[in-house]
Amino acid sequence: MNITLRKIRQTNVWNTIVFKINNKVFSNNLFEKFLDQFWNKIESNFTDNNHLFILLKIKYVNNDYATIGNLQRLNLGDKIWYLNVILELMEFKSDYYKETQIESLIFSYGFKSGEAPIKSNENNNLNFQIYKDNRLPITTNIFDYGTVLTNTNIENGIKYILQNKKAEIIVIDKYDNYYNIEWFKNRVSLIKYRDNFISENKFVRIIKNNKFYFENNKEVLFLKEINTKFINKIAVSKNLTNKFLTIDIETYIKNNILVPFCVSIYDGTKKSSFFILDYKNVEDMLISALKSILIRKYNGYKIYLHNLSKFDIIFLFKYLIKLGTVKPIIHNNRIISINLNYGENYHVQFKDSYLILLDSLLKLAKSFKVETQKSFFPYLFVNETNLDYVGKVPALKYFEKINRTTYNEYSSQFKNNWNLREQSIQYCEKDCISLYEVISKFSLMIFNLFSVNMHNYPTLPSLAFAIFRSNFLVENTIPQLSGKIASDIREGYTGGAVDMYIPTNKPGVKTYCYDVNALYPSQMFKQVMPVGNATYFKGDIRKENLNAFGFFYCKITAPDKIKHPILQTHVKTNNGIRTISPIGSWSDMLFSAEMDNASKLGYKFEILWGYTFEKANIFKEYVDTLHNIRKSYPKDDPMNYIAKILLNSLYGRFGMDDNFINVDLIHKDYFADFEAKFLDNIKNIENFDEYKLVQYKFEEIENQDSTHNISIGIAAAITAYSRIHMSFFKNNPNFNLFYTDTDSAYIDSPLADDLVDSKTLGKVKLENICKKAIFLAPKVYCLLTEEGKIIYKVKGLKHEVNLTLKEFKSLLNKDKFLMKEQTKWMRNLSDGNIKLNEQLYTLKVTDNKRELVYNSKGLLIGTKPYRIDSNKDIRKNINSSI
Repeated sequence: MNITLRKIRQTNVWNTIVFKINNKVFSNNLFEKFLDQFWNKIESNFTDNNHLFILLKIKYVNNDYATIGNLQRLNLGDKIWYLNVILELMEFKSDYYKETQIESLIFSYGFKSGEAPIKSNENNNLNFQIYKDNRLPITTNIFDYGTVLTNTNIENGIKYILQNKKAEIIVIDKYDNYYNIEWFKNRVSLIKYRDNFISENKFVRIIKNNKFYFENNKEVLFLKEINTKFINKIAVSKNLTNKFLTIDIETYIKNNILVPFCVSIYDGTKKSSFFILDYKNVEDMLISALKSILIRKYNGYKIYLHNLSKFDIIFLFKYLIKLGTVKPIIHNNRIISINLNYGENYHVQFKDSYLILLDSLLKLAKSFKVETQKSFFPYLFVNETNLDYVGKVPALKYFEKINRTTYNEYSSQFKNNWNLREQSIQYCEKDCISLYEVISKFSLMIFNLFSVNMHNYPTLPSLAFAIFRSNFLVENTIPQLSGKIASDIREGYTGGAVDMYIPTNKPGVKTYCYDVNALYPSQMFKQVMPVGNATYFKGDIRKENLNAFGFFYCKITAPDKIKHPILQTHVKTNNGIRTISPIGSWSDMLFSAEMDNASKLGYKFEILWGYTFEKANIFKEYVDTLHNIRKSYPKDDPMNYIAKILLNSLYGRFGMDDNFINVDLIHKDYFADFEAKFLDNIKNIENFDEYKLVQYKFEEIENQDSTHNISIGIAAAITAYSRIHMSFFKNNPNFNLFYTDTDSAYIDSPLADDLVDSKTLGKVKLENICKKAIFLAPKVYCLLTEEGKIIYKVKGLKHEVNLTLKEFKSLLNKDKFLMKEQTKWMRNLSDGNIKLNEQLYTLKVTDNKRELVYNSKGLLIGTKPYRIDSNKDIRKNINSSI
């Protein structure tokens, strides 16, 4: 967006009040407490003719920031309204925002003259059908329209002309099975429509693309076809342009802060390196390295750094600002790419290769079998005082992930002449070359397979989407969904079901661990998807169309005695919103196929409104092509890897929210003008010397010319079909179910042979048979396999932190917990550094998703589903949580 700004005096005074939270997670009570404290501090500043503007940010202990909602304008009496707005916004934030500990709440605010807009609601008139200010009688009796002025015979019918009390003229052409009706006022046509008779007491009224069904003079169903644009097919690329280079940065630790000391660059033929001892300081080294590529030769190049968004950009960003015009692209609070204009109309783009090739460079180099493999280096040995070290090879403890044999082989190459400078540069350059070779090979393979230039896409989902659109998409099939319909469907868009049912197996009972082969691709391959024109309806669509297909907002009643509920919904807990599978009664948006599946288990539904679609299998060829590639190549072949990542990366792209945040660097002299124009749209501000990095967002305005290459219905259908597939494991009398993840189940009996096949999409493979298994919470478990191997997973805890089966077992006792220390990276983009912080992680059983059941000795023996009602609030039930 191009914005013209003037230098003006800043009139709005921003103030900031920061409340330290002491590393707690967000809860409704927590926020209400600190909002009260904030309000008490600023309440005296209100006058009869001013209002408050306010922007809330949360700073987490990992140094991430989140701006909650838009800037709001409040009058003195709007505190409770604002409280509810923030709590509602947090309800639908991802678990990350509600499970990550908070360092502080930051209220940025100021006062402006004049009152803020009044907050109000509208009421619906339910007595008559109101259509665009027209009050239309719900009747098949012509004489209910008014006084008959004339009636004359016409071909196959009778024409009536009537007048009502408002002196409006109604012309009705009456036929055996329908009426054509038109209203006039002062000889000007007001409205025309058609009433089709279905039965003696039932008819449908058609007004343009709207259909109203009436029964016994009451509206029972409304249908409206939505004007639909479709996702377009795109052309394949004619040529592969490989204009790119790679960069790598190495760091050491000083006072728990990562400090860059070496930078290497490789453009396919030439390598160059920059070492800290050759420069005045880090800034001098980094700017020199950047300047070396900001030349005409590299105009239009892509510059790849592996893990740019979480590592390299933290060091580089503040220096890029000094070298040209910077335009970052931010998604999910991470910089995923940066466009940099420099010199005389030259430009480059910095990209994160990790967002396309989702693996470590070590694994990628092996998978793609490139000539230059990643080597190893004693990261932990380097410090500020030994950068000129020459001598013995540093001890094994300074290396990571190498064994004694590998270390001895490496050490034998040196005779007390190991040179830190030389080895640092060699290691850094090897990383650059290895990454270059991987990207070259990957881009060529993608082009040869699909004629798509991977350099044009910032992420793997966007690349998969381009491959699908150019090679497999059928025109006028997938609807572009945005605005209200997208928001409504998104309300029922949940992921995989992850639940703990039985915490551990009894002695002598084995646990069988099964994974579904390519769960999401398998459903994409065989299921029909919501496509074509969308139609909005209000009422029970299934009474008119038993095969109606789409997304239905329903009143839901779950069977009381179901052991493993299969429908998910968002509920309020002490720690914000959680996705659970409850019993009870509530309302929610559901995919029709998932509703039908739940009906088989005794769920009851009252359909209220929703959207219907046409249906078609649209992904079969895409999945079949990639799956055949996987089957044709061994696992260690790069073709197998490419097929795997493309299979699993497409579906989520359809569910992306494309109302992206805008990001601009604005000079401080022009910021006051920007603020005056767009105060309400500001989401976040970061200071960089003379500039401010401003994130702002405009409300999505729907118009027929806008393009939205997303279709949330597709993503929601795929996840729903996948939950249906996994429902096989639930309430199954043939075995006991301990735990389920999105695509896995842990049970106490082996499955029949016809269900197990490691190569068939949608079937399962047996991953492990366990002598002991302990499940404490979703994504928290420990397994002891028959071979004696310990496997454990704890969400949020680094796997380098050691845990034992005995420790997991101890946590089955009520109120027991463990404290584990881990190192977390705290990134600061403004300061350009990454700090290492030691944090304590509390590990314990949680009742966020199901109620815990203990025996008389305080030992956890099971869980049971929460019961909810229309409020979808289980806070009163939860006694403790992390």
